[in-house]
Amino acid sequence: MRSTEHKMVLGQEALTEARTACTAAAGFLDPASQQANVVGMGVGVKWTGGEPTGEPALLVLVTHKLDRDQLRAPDLVPAQIAGMQTDVLAVGYPFADSDAPPDPSAASLAQRTRPARGGYSVGHHRISAGTIATSVYDILPGGSVSPPSMGIGIPPRYYLLSNNHVIANSNDASPGDAVLQPGPHDGGSDPRDRIARLNRFIPIAFDPPTPRDRHDNLVDAAIAEGEFVDLNREVYWTGPVRAWRRRDDVQVGTVVQKTGRTTHYTVGRITATDATIDVGFGGGRVARFRDQIVTTAISAGGDSGSLVTTLDGVAVGLLFAGSTSATIANQIEHVRSLLRVEVAERMG
Repeated sequence: MRSTEHKMVLGQEALTEARTACTAAAGFLDPASQQANVVGMGVGVKWTGGEPTGEPALLVLVTHKLDRDQLRAPDLVPAQIAGMQTDVLAVGYPFADSDAPPDPSAASLAQRTRPARGGYSVGHHRISAGTIATSVYDILPGGSVSPPSMGIGIPPRYYLLSNNHVIANSNDASPGDAVLQPGPHDGGSDPRDRIARLNRFIPIAFDPPTPRDRHDNLVDAAIAEGEFVDLNREVYWTGPVRAWRRRDDVQVGTVVQKTGRTTHYTVGRITATDATIDVGFGGGRVARFRDQIVTTAISAGGDSGSLVTTLDGVAVGLLFAGSTSATIANQIEHVRSLLRVEVAERMG
């Protein structure tokens, strides 16, 4: 008999089966026919009677659960989609928020600090405040710390990693813009608190103006270049990033942790992977992201940018959005490959 803990995790065969079905079911999220209350879909474990079954399921992500008699027939989630059983997971209204007062117990993370570790307040000079994930550097020739041609790898530049919406003002910033630590909401002011300058970011497609079915967002991520002496690769409370994990190895049921500017240190569990989900960015804008990680609620506004790791320090995600019932993170493999930065010296 499998324990409850084990039943929260999918075996490789079940995971592959669910991922195949999730890909085949992409049409379920067609904006023209998307069901009321539905904000996304992902891969997870089927729950029955409040207990995990250990069986794979397509998780339909909804803002909140309703009794069947409260829904119109067209809005009922089918028992199966693409040949895979379904389940419903309430995730609230996911929002990428960088504006919230810090938890008084975490006030130290809203203060100025040098060198700055992951978990501390940061922000573009025109936004409020989010969180530093960690410090990173360019992937060196050969993709390792010690390229054969050089004998030893010496990074020429050093960066802090966070979200596009935190240090690149949701696409509205320019390379060279000041990034402040702490963020402006926490008293940061240019130039006294400038820790870095924006180097590059991955643009986010928004609706409007781009229709949601044409979005191909994978990450909300950016880096800002700073001085070596001002940056620290450790994360407050959890220590150094030991390694990073490929997306194929990020498992439903894994216990994860993060340190963030607002809610400090929190622990949760991955509830869905391979998720396509619609996220609000304010001003009526929504961005559809694919291949995301969904966890239990481990964040609040201002925690955006936090690094999500396993309990033994292996990076799995970059937190960028959430609600009162769930947190959303980008796969760290996508962050690493799209920004071309090294998060840790090896895979875990």
